[in-house]
Amino acid sequence: MRSSPPPRRHWDGSPVVTYRARSLRVAPDSPSRLLRCAQRSRCNECGNPVEWYGRGNDRSIRLHPRELPTVSVPVDLRWHVSSGIAHPAGDGSGWCRLAHAVICPARDARGLPSASGLSGLRRALALHTRRLIDSGAFTPTVAPDSPAPPPDVCRPARPIVQLLYVRYLAAHPVDEIQCVAQTRHSNRCTQRLLTSEGPAGVWTLVPATAERGQLALPSEVTALYDLTGLPYGEQLRWRTQRCPVHAAAPSAADLAMAEWEAFDPLVHHAHIHSRLPTHVRRRGPGSPAGRGARP
Repeated sequence: MRSSPPPRRHWDGSPVVTYRARSLRVAPDSPSRLLRCAQRSRCNECGNPVEWYGRGNDRSIRLHPRELPTVSVPVDLRWHVSSGIAHPAGDGSGWCRLAHAVICPARDARGLPSASGLSGLRRALALHTRRLIDSGAFTPTVAPDSPAPPPDVCRPARPIVQLLYVRYLAAHPVDEIQCVAQTRHSNRCTQRLLTSEGPAGVWTLVPATAERGQLALPSEVTALYDLTGLPYGEQLRWRTQRCPVHAAAPSAADLAMAEWEAFDPLVHHAHIHSRLPTHVRRRGPGSPAGRGARP
């Protein structure tokens, strides 16, 4: 009768922990063949580290870089990673992952459950954000003390963009979409896709109909930033999310994933706007700006 061998241990007596190998997937549309598993990045709103993971529906999500005990995370907020793909559920273990948007200190905390025990983690991230801002290592995209845009101007925070005959939901306003290429200093390029010298799209109102055989939304229109009138190379530059300089240098690697999300009017109904951004609301006749305002 042969006895089983004793467990492997280090020189100090601690057991050797072996982790299950995870297969990595490569983004097929990335010129740099960027890995989709645990891609490190930094939140543009708070500056804290995040990890990008692909999802089963060809979308991506930012997860908190550390695992958390499942007892401190509500069931509907738990994520787990399997074979490099993030899944919105627990895996039955005592640990889980958490979406960064839930605890991002730059976002509203009213959606965070008070009994979840995540308030302390959110406060720690907020303190780290303040230290980065005070040291000059991070500048938020929107300053915390900057005044909000006037409510009379319709400016979608996540506009709907059509390019290459496909509709996408952008992660930022059109004039704030940032290049994802890596510079020579190993930093992300700070240039925007929309430049004053290059061609631009056209805002238009189109029916907010669903695609891929889904039911259409009756009697509803949405503001759309249409790029189909641009040359194919220019639309491809927007799709790969590169500035004109890095679009001409395909050998430059990507430091982040393109933030386009396939638009679904049934899922992204909150981002449908029935007015063009160039229009201004008509105020009442008694208001100071009631005369001469555009409809």
